[in-house]
Amino acid sequence: MSETTGILSAALAGMLLGVLFFGGLWWTVRKTLSSPQPALWFSGSFLVRTAVVLVGFYFVAQGDWRRIAGCVAGFLSARLFVVRLTRLKEGA
Repeated sequence: MSETTGILSAALAGMLLGVLFFGGLWWTVRKTLSSPQPALWFSGSFLVRTAVVLVGFYFVAQGDWRRIAGCVAGFLSARLFVVRLTRLKEGA
């Protein structure tokens, strides 16, 4: 796999991880609004989401700083996507 392809695939994986992380955060916030134990939901969700993202970054990076940079860039771009998507859903 060429260097550019590896970085682009890492960015795509970062986008997927970002959608999972920030989408999971949005889901958690909505779920806790009607929960009798919101602290448990937030804590558990944070631990699971963080663990998934850290393990994903570890496997995507494969020890290469360029791949981790691509993964982080994809992760941050997914944040923008999820924020925009959730605002559209709340406005509709």
